[in-house]
Amino acid sequence: MRLNAPRIEPVDLGRLDADQRAALSPFLDNGGGKVGGGRVLNIFRTLARAPKALTAFLGWGSYILSRHNALSARDRELVILRTGYNCRSGYEWTQHRRIGLDSGLTKDEIERIKAGPDADGWSDIDRAMLRATDDLTSHHFVFDASWSALAPLGDKGRMDLVMTVGQYTQVSMMLNSFGIQVEDGWEVDPDLKA
Repeated sequence: MRLNAPRIEPVDLGRLDADQRAALSPFLDNGGGKVGGGRVLNIFRTLARAPKALTAFLGWGSYILSRHNALSARDRELVILRTGYNCRSGYEWTQHRRIGLDSGLTKDEIERIKAGPDADGWSDIDRAMLRATDDLTSHHFVFDASWSALAPLGDKGRMDLVMTVGQYTQVSMMLNSFGIQVEDGWEVDPDLKA
């Protein structure tokens, strides 16, 4: 965690204005359909301070996390976790570690993500995705060798990898800069504590 306290306080769910309520409606009880079991995470409660931006953010994020993304859930979480780790985002890592486990990553693989593409045990395509993620988070560009190694993903898969890393770089920047704190009961990885 870059900051030990929020720079921008999450909204109080009992004191929402109309725009905030509309932006958070996917998470609130809206006729029985609740996203996330009705729990509104600190990231969304904080982004509700800019409700129109939150609404747009949720639309794009829904694509990245959907089956329309050409990356499998496991591969998507591999690059999201590497992005969060490279961005030193304790919140992002903590949230997506759980999602990664649910998406098919093992505890060993998640720990190995920290070491990056040169760690032993990665398949060629895992190594290529991790290396491309490192290219993007360090240089904002996928180098030719990395691009070539991603060929098994096809054009759509390569595009979705770049867009996924871009989305989660943005998310990590917001989490880090706004000081969004992890949810009560979550434990931040010791490697990502301030």
